[in-house]
Amino acid sequence: MDTSSSAKGPARARQAGQAFHIPSLDGIRAVSFFVVFLGHAGLGKFVPGYFGLSLFFFLSGYLITTLLRMEYEGTGSVSLRQFYLRRVLRIFPPFYLVLFVAMALTAFGLTGGTLWASACTWQMLHLTNYWIVRHGWWWGMAPGTWVYWSLAVEEHFYLFFPLVYRAMCRRNWTRERQSAVLLAGCGIVLAWRYVLIYLLHADHDRCYVASDTRVDSIVAGCILAIWKNPVLDRDAIDDKKLLFAWLPLGVLAVLVSLAVREPRFDQTLRYSLQSFGLLPCFVVAIRYPERLPFRWLNGRFARYVGGLSYSMYLMHTSLLWCLERWTHWPTPVRSTVAVAILVGLGTLIFRYIEKPCARLRRRLSTYLTPAARETAPS
Repeated sequence: MDTSSSAKGPARARQAGQAFHIPSLDGIRAVSFFVVFLGHAGLGKFVPGYFGLSLFFFLSGYLITTLLRMEYEGTGSVSLRQFYLRRVLRIFPPFYLVLFVAMALTAFGLTGGTLWASACTWQMLHLTNYWIVRHGWWWGMAPGTWVYWSLAVEEHFYLFFPLVYRAMCRRNWTRERQSAVLLAGCGIVLAWRYVLIYLLHADHDRCYVASDTRVDSIVAGCILAIWKNPVLDRDAIDDKKLLFAWLPLGVLAVLVSLAVREPRFDQTLRYSLQSFGLLPCFVVAIRYPERLPFRWLNGRFARYVGGLSYSMYLMHTSLLWCLERWTHWPTPVRSTVAVAILVGLGTLIFRYIEKPCARLRRRLSTYLTPAARETAPS
């Protein structure tokens, strides 16, 4: 499909059940995963795993809001029922499968650690991040499942943002006004981090994992989807300004966020610099997928791993923990074996869980959209 189509074009195609592909996103997912993976695999001093999470968050906000905007501009409404149905079928099956397997391994003493009923309950309710804030990373959870904190942040966003977006649309706010409101929200989150760090002397984990201090990384992606979306508003940014002004500034912002190692900066301004530095980077990657260095983001391997990245992300810390406990292999060997296992397990989950759920999701979505109801035979 031509991604330079109008907003209503992709929306109508999606209602008809056709696939809607955004260039480079699968490759960005793959990059995000490997940055996080290498950080957790023992290369944290050299590979900024936290930046991979910023990529994940930004991408989630951009993709979800693009789909919501397409739905609204194509049908005149946003179905909350449909949104939550799609999210449940997309997120929950792999989420709970991996979590329950990790809990079972712990319960049978194969991974070490001790399970607490309260911790397991918090995880099942998508509150892992606030459990970590209250109790730390190592108590009560199956080893490796602490990575679920980032999924908790996203789930809290999925719960509330569609309500906010639909309210803005129903008030007929312009896209500029919607973006300004979301930008103000990012400013409030940044100010809240400063209050926590400088006035309340909160610790690292409070700002690193809590939804109220990290959601701005997702909202930054929402702003791109609404304001200068490279798919729906393809010519909204002049090429020369994009390539010779905005892109260098975005890259500079990301590099500064990685270079400055002052602890208070880490938990306050770093996340904002990364999030908004990614704005022009995403625009260029999506607008020019055929150009280097973005061409390889759309290669077969990058797209394949990107398609498996969700389940691989869920499993990777638990698998790394088990391999370190069960073997004495050096880090490079252990990491290579872990990637091979993750790709294999991710393929199985995709084929037998995610793919059937995706078919069900598309069938229900097509059937329940207003356009589909209007055209359905009586």
